[in-house]
Amino acid sequence: MSVAGEAGPRPRFVLTRNEILAGGRLGGVAPEELVRRFGTPLYAYDLDAIERQVEVLRAALPAAIELAYAVKANPSLAVVAAMARLGLGADVASGGELETAQRAGIVASSIVVTGPGKRDDELAGAVRAGVRAITVESPGELDRLERIAAQMRSRVPVLLRAALATGDRPERIRLVGDDGAGKFGMDPGDLRDAALRAVRSTHLELLGLHAFAASNVLDPLAIADHVGSTVAAAAGLARRIGFPLRLVDAGGGLGIPYEPDEAPLDLAALGRRLRPLAETWAGDPVTRSTRVLLEPGRFLVGPAGAYLARVVDRKTVSGTVVIILDGGIHHLLRPALVRQEHRIHVFGSGTRDAPARPVAIAGPLCSGLDVFARDRVLVPPDVVDLVAILDAGAYGYTESMPFFLSHPTPAEVGLRGGRAELLRPRLDPGEWLDRQRNPVWHERPARLD
Repeated sequence: MSVAGEAGPRPRFVLTRNEILAGGRLGGVAPEELVRRFGTPLYAYDLDAIERQVEVLRAALPAAIELAYAVKANPSLAVVAAMARLGLGADVASGGELETAQRAGIVASSIVVTGPGKRDDELAGAVRAGVRAITVESPGELDRLERIAAQMRSRVPVLLRAALATGDRPERIRLVGDDGAGKFGMDPGDLRDAALRAVRSTHLELLGLHAFAASNVLDPLAIADHVGSTVAAAAGLARRIGFPLRLVDAGGGLGIPYEPDEAPLDLAALGRRLRPLAETWAGDPVTRSTRVLLEPGRFLVGPAGAYLARVVDRKTVSGTVVIILDGGIHHLLRPALVRQEHRIHVFGSGTRDAPARPVAIAGPLCSGLDVFARDRVLVPPDVVDLVAILDAGAYGYTESMPFFLSHPTPAEVGLRGGRAELLRPRLDPGEWLDRQRNPVWHERPARLD
């Protein structure tokens, strides 16, 4: 078997959807069986599909490129543990994510800590854990980290995050226009000053540069060009400042198709574009020993997840059939948050001899935003049928607002080899009410005039 980057047969890439849904089952399990055991609504994650995503991505990449799973995409402990078994590192953006990665079995030396607004206790925790690198977002964060490292008598490996979208001129840093109001990274002047200070510090070890371009990118050439220009920008900084370039973090952004007619990311084309770049890095003394890090999250887990809910009501309004589910955007906020509908699959009898017609699929919340699809043309499902919202393995359970309107939270279920296991139990409103307090307010003392 050949290794990516070595001579040998080229791997075959099939541009079909690798996902949880196959043959009318979710991860090899009948949805009715999942509902019988775990109730509705629920999230289901196919760990076999995740493993396939990791395998095909690794096969496409040159040997110089490593993978760190972006825990923010889906921090379910069993999902992160699957990444640990597959030998991935982790990109974490909080102290809680760092603890999740470590409990899941990802070694600290393969964890990169990223994100703006790191608290001092989070920085100290990362230093104590001995992570691979801490991405520094600002001159002020560099000051705080250096002070903490000095107090802990440590030398901390760091990456400097550039507020840039590396373009077709790799030596030129261009600021991102839509970069969260400038909350991510440093502009060129601060970046150079921070690099000089890090190189001179006895408590910081400057490894390289971190730059993130965009989310959910399906253009393989755009991804490869971002990686190449980020490495080139990092190499230019290393030459100017004078430090060995050991690591370049090009972020994530590898996309998945959400629309039925969208094609998956062409990994073969991505590999063809990256391999010549890797050969160039190998021939340059500055980048010869540099490792390049990608932080996929959505790409690895998105297609492997589904949100399964039951139809509780059906009516017709102005010619459109309206379907009400027992779950909604309080559990899966992304469709309303980014205004992008997901694919939907109906399990059940339905009125199969009825024609397809415009259908709206909504949840039980008292909000007009609680809609998964507004004019989806399909055979309307019946009450008690099951509806799966697909591509829900990333930015689902933990990106939502589960306490809104006090419905139970969904269970999370893992699927592997045609077997289902509970990952996180359903949480009923009474359980979080038990954690609240209703103080006994004493009467105010009478005023003395």
